[in-house]
Amino acid sequence: MSDRESDRGRVGDRDQQYDLLTAAVLGAVIGAGAALLLRRGPTGRRPISPLARVAGGAAVDAAKWANKSGRRGARWAAKRGGELWDRVPVDEVREEIGDAMDAAREAVADVVEAELKDLRKAIRRQRKRLGV
Repeated sequence: MSDRESDRGRVGDRDQQYDLLTAAVLGAVIGAGAALLLRRGPTGRRPISPLARVAGGAAVDAAKWANKSGRRGARWAAKRGGELWDRVPVDEVREEIGDAMDAAREAVADVVEAELKDLRKAIRRQRKRLGV
């Protein structure tokens, strides 16, 4: 192995170690942030309670608006959409959506399988490096 190839190997290992360290630090930061948000303060309330209350109110308002808009859209579709619905090729649409779902499911499965394979390799390399 030439010096250049060994340098590339060391740089790649170093990058992987930095990636692992970065992931660990991000996990710790996210965990600490969640703990701070979910802890109880001196008053006995959680710091996230006011934010959750506001978000809950906004969600209720959004649900009311969606309900109103949905009813209006359904009435419009009932008045004008009956004759159009008869022209929709339902079986073709169902088949195309099914094919797209199958393709997406296979693509996700392939990506997950490849990621698991890479993760197993990385774990094996770390174990080997640590002598475990």
